[in-house]
Amino acid sequence: MLRYEHIEYLYLLFTIPIVIISIIFFSKWRKRALKLFADSNLVSKLISGSSKTRITIKNILIVLILTFLIIGISNPQIGTKLEEVKREGVDLVIAIDLSNSMMAEDIKPNRLERAKQAISKLIDQLKGDRIGLIVFAGEAYVQLPITTDYSAAKLFLSSVNTSIVPTQGTEISKAIDLSIESFDMENGQNKAIIIITDGENHDEKAIESAEKASKLAIITHTLGMGLSKGGPIPIYNKYGTQNGYRKDRDGNTIVSKLDENLLIKIADAGNGTYVRANNSKAGLATLFSEINKMEKNEIGTMIFTNYKDRFQLFLFLALFFLIFDLLMLERSNKWAKIIKSKNKL
Repeated sequence: MLRYEHIEYLYLLFTIPIVIISIIFFSKWRKRALKLFADSNLVSKLISGSSKTRITIKNILIVLILTFLIIGISNPQIGTKLEEVKREGVDLVIAIDLSNSMMAEDIKPNRLERAKQAISKLIDQLKGDRIGLIVFAGEAYVQLPITTDYSAAKLFLSSVNTSIVPTQGTEISKAIDLSIESFDMENGQNKAIIIITDGENHDEKAIESAEKASKLAIITHTLGMGLSKGGPIPIYNKYGTQNGYRKDRDGNTIVSKLDENLLIKIADAGNGTYVRANNSKAGLATLFSEINKMEKNEIGTMIFTNYKDRFQLFLFLALFFLIFDLLMLERSNKWAKIIKSKNKL
């Protein structure tokens, strides 16, 4: 079993492509600067000892050094001892609506980001409970299977955005059905589903799905994201810059409004509670208190209890390549030139 002691440092790996692009641009800039400095014949004489192969190797070494350094400071750890640990808790699946309307900014910074912030705080409060994440729009997908690994839950949560679902819509029924399938119905744990959505697409089948869950002793709660006045849905380009708001066929700005009636019916059918979020509170704290009222049964879970640090290997590799980079010059080896000239003779 592999885990990272400081998993947040792995986000620094996203800087590696930036470094690679910077190296490429620097190389092109250097070529242009040399052409402006002198004619090609003079430049060839001035850099005759320079080796393109060595420069390429040194650039690769820079990327490897940064990669191993980032992995090293995140401290990968390997589990070496598997034991059964008794836990008391419930099984909880959170289903997050990723339809475009969740980008409305009537709740700041927007409905989706506010929901993610609330879920992150909820995960921090879990003790012994197991959690799973499902994302949905026109279809539903398992983002994280039910687990006690809260660090993994927060990592998967951070990657959630509206672009990861290919089909738009708000099919709450599919989210509930997939949540039911995600539970282990044999483990005897009490189970609950939290649906986080604006409920805007009037998915009446969701009420039937909530009733089906209730018959299996699974409680379905709903959290309404949005205000009664609603808000326009912003459009962003690939660079994250807003390009206006979504409009209907007549050119009017679409205003997304929370459908509370549907969410109340779903919660009633699922023997759960409906809570509406606003700018002062996200509402998950209320639902968490309801979940804490559920009887928490003891269950044995096989987990790794003894982990050994493996950061030393990656820091050693980073140091090794750093020394190699410092010792390697950009100029060609003198003896290699002599051998090459002899071969030509």
